Amino acid sequence: MNKTYKFISWNVNGIRAVDKKEALRWVDEEDIDFLGIQETKSQIEQIPETIFEKNYNNLTGSQSAIKGRSGTALFCDIDLKFQGTCSEVDILDEGRINEVHFEIEDKEIALFNVYFPNGQSKEERLVYKMEFYDRFLDYCEELKNDGKSIIVCGDVNTAHHPIDLARPKANEKTSGFLPMEREWMDKFIGHGYIDTFRHINPTKADSYSWWSYRAGARGNNVGWRIDYFYVSDDLKDMIHDAYILSDVMGSDHCPIALELKF
Repeated sequence: MNKTYKFISWNVNGIRAVDKKEALRWVDEEDIDFLGIQETKSQIEQIPETIFEKNYNNLTGSQSAIKGRSGTALFCDIDLKFQGTCSEVDILDEGRINEVHFEIEDKEIALFNVYFPNGQSKEERLVYKMEFYDRFLDYCEELKNDGKSIIVCGDVNTAHHPIDLARPKANEKTSGFLPMEREWMDKFIGHGYIDTFRHINPTKADSYSWWSYRAGARGNNVGWRIDYFYVSDDLKDMIHDAYILSDVMGSDHCPIALELKF
């Protein structure tokens, strides 16, 4: 078999707002196998049926215990062996994770669509963010030890290196670029996970996935790369392409893409 699978990840900052803008209609023109959406800000039953014309066979959704916050949704057409919301990591029930398991060729794969916490609002949230990071890594390691390959997509809410944001010096003390957050990303990669965009584009600068709504940041490309696709090392040879869809509008984030060839 020689098939390329396309994965898309996008923080839409409100799926009902995006639906009103018809900002997801471009999906109908793409051959997407897995579509991960973060920050739906809706209950699962509130996800509009009109967001795109394509009918996916499987929807794995999560919702926050507090209505109107967080929320994730994963659409796919492949047969799934497991669907869940990873309550072991999302212990506050904020609707932050979709977890699905499936098989491609000889690989048993666990795919996570994650909206990681933001640590900017107050110290307690930064502490929770770091705990969430560690719980997530531990959970991924358990699955790897069970023989599963790992794919992670979503809004990680941290820029890893100075090349990943337009103004690194000015944000050294801002959550999203703090040393402790970046050190966790070092640790995650050190456990055998690959930042697929950097794998394909090791020195590409000025490539961002989030821009503030303030001061014309997107028009001036004053942004951050805080959305990622990671894969476990055993999928390294399957990485065909990884890129940012910066022309897609409708949110303060833009979609990112990963193509894996099996």
